[in-house]
Amino acid sequence: MIKEFYISLFRFILLILLQIYLFNNIQFSGFINPYPYLLFILLLPLDIPGWFLLVLGFITGITIDIFSHTIGMHTTATVLLAFLRPNILRIISPRDGYEAGSRPTIAFFGFQWFIRYITILVFVHHLILFYAEAFTFSSFFSTLLRVLLSTLFTLLVIVLSQYLFAKK
Repeated sequence: MIKEFYISLFRFILLILLQIYLFNNIQFSGFINPYPYLLFILLLPLDIPGWFLLVLGFITGITIDIFSHTIGMHTTATVLLAFLRPNILRIISPRDGYEAGSRPTIAFFGFQWFIRYITILVFVHHLILFYAEAFTFSSFFSTLLRVLLSTLFTLLVIVLSQYLFAKK
């Protein structure tokens, strides 16, 4: 249990630092912005209590907001991601259900399950984040294009990180 805590704490610090110093500086013509810091929430154990998941979502979002000067936009999107995660997990659960203490990774559940899981949650996160940032529907389609392209790029980064760093 203590080992899991330290692994999660290390993952949190690493992903926040990578987001702040590397990925916040990557923008392809203003349409593609990767947000792999979401991996912290996405890779938490499946049996984590809902209230704790919301608290961790808040802490993650507010940390990114503080360093990105985005005044609550990441917090809103990340808390919504943490709120929806248990419901999405319930909807896409395997026939046999989940084992206690398991983590939602490619290595544990396979590529198809993992891609469904992260696609839904990353898309919802980006949808809320970019429309909160735009705060208007006058540029609805350009914002939607930004959501789609950023979602695809974030998914690519997340899947690559799973293959590079996840245990087999």
